[in-house]
Amino acid sequence: MESGVDAEDVPSFDKPRHIKYWTRCLKTLLPSMYTSNDSNRMYLAYFILSACDILGVLFTLTTAGEREGYLTWIYHCQHPSGGFRMWPGTDFGESSSAANAKWDPANGPATYFALASLMILRDDLQRVKRQETLEWIHRLQHADGSFGETIVDGKIEGGHDPRLAYCATGVRYILRHSEAGSAVVDGSTFSDIDVDALVGSIQRAESFDGGIADAPFHEPQAGYTFCSLGCMQFVERLRPDTAMSFNTPALQRAPSRPREVIRWLLNLQTTLTDPDDAPLNDLKSVPMDASSPTEIPASTTAQLQSHNLHQSPDKSNPWTNSSTTLSIPDSPPVHGPESIPAGFSGRPSKPPDTCYAFWALASLDLLQTSHLASRSQTRTYLLGLTQQAIMGGFTKFAHDRWADLYHSYLGLVALSLCSTEVERATDGIAEVDAGMCVSMQVRSKLDGGLRS
Repeated sequence: MESGVDAEDVPSFDKPRHIKYWTRCLKTLLPSMYTSNDSNRMYLAYFILSACDILGVLFTLTTAGEREGYLTWIYHCQHPSGGFRMWPGTDFGESSSAANAKWDPANGPATYFALASLMILRDDLQRVKRQETLEWIHRLQHADGSFGETIVDGKIEGGHDPRLAYCATGVRYILRHSEAGSAVVDGSTFSDIDVDALVGSIQRAESFDGGIADAPFHEPQAGYTFCSLGCMQFVERLRPDTAMSFNTPALQRAPSRPREVIRWLLNLQTTLTDPDDAPLNDLKSVPMDASSPTEIPASTTAQLQSHNLHQSPDKSNPWTNSSTTLSIPDSPPVHGPESIPAGFSGRPSKPPDTCYAFWALASLDLLQTSHLASRSQTRTYLLGLTQQAIMGGFTKFAHDRWADLYHSYLGLVALSLCSTEVERATDGIAEVDAGMCVSMQVRSKLDGGLRS
């Protein structure tokens, strides 16, 4: 903690309330607003199970019989031709036929969420149809290298954006070794995805300003940027630093300009809390009346005036250095006292949103530069502005009333990413793997023999 910051000004993590929030989600019916997500149950299950795992309560909140029931439900969603469904509602059972097969396809994101959930429940994945799933993932790839969501009547459906590539390559990463090329699984040999074409599709979506979009010439966004970087890590083609040397220099890698991606991500961190409010570093326009939602505590006003607080990190060297060597400082740029909240937006000049604290910090973590962000101020933003003080969980924006599963889960993961080891121990939350968006303990199971 920086000197001069009063302990009472630093918000804390209310773990009991978060446990109650996720217990309600796990053990009771979800609110009516989730009715429209009934056909997306797999990702809701993933959020709930993983949140309980990160909080360290999954195996105390549930019995062995309940966990076996969760496993049974997930495997009931497994498609006979490989992959998983988002929910069991499209399973025709004994009435399945070629005529109604188009209404019951396997789904790319559902398959990643299902496999991740199985790992969270400490399943051995022996019941997964590995060969069929990997062959299906191969067929999901478009000619341009991107991936679709489903296959209907032999046609790839569902778009081309990097969210689908992230899920597809994540499935591949879990079910086989990451080396490119044909592989042998369960005694059978099958073709791999076209990794070079995938890398090319990511490179073509890189924007002039450093972010990565869903397609060439589209606006970049932090979520697309993370998914692009994540899928490159899954296939071992991520280029985190132009100064790094590789044993296989001929391999095509992305992003093509990592320093610009890093600069773009850092520029997303902001002290703005609402579109109609002035940034907290603009002292002349910040209202100081007690009713202001962006009021700066009196104990930190003097500190603000004495700090060189930036809305965005300094754009001087190393970012504008024309050298091919990326020089990374030992400490993050000074943003101001840690009691001043600074979240992340998804696009430049937008207000911060809880989920983008994950998308941006996880992206920086993959690029090995998360220390360049002011993580302590992100922690203050999450705990002081979007942590739901009554029900638990996290809200989307600072002034929202209710938490939701999506922002509550990504807020929890972001909190782990922006916290020190000591802070995580105090909070009682696990360290997370930024690339897979699960706890490190779950991620370590892959190296412990889950792959064939």
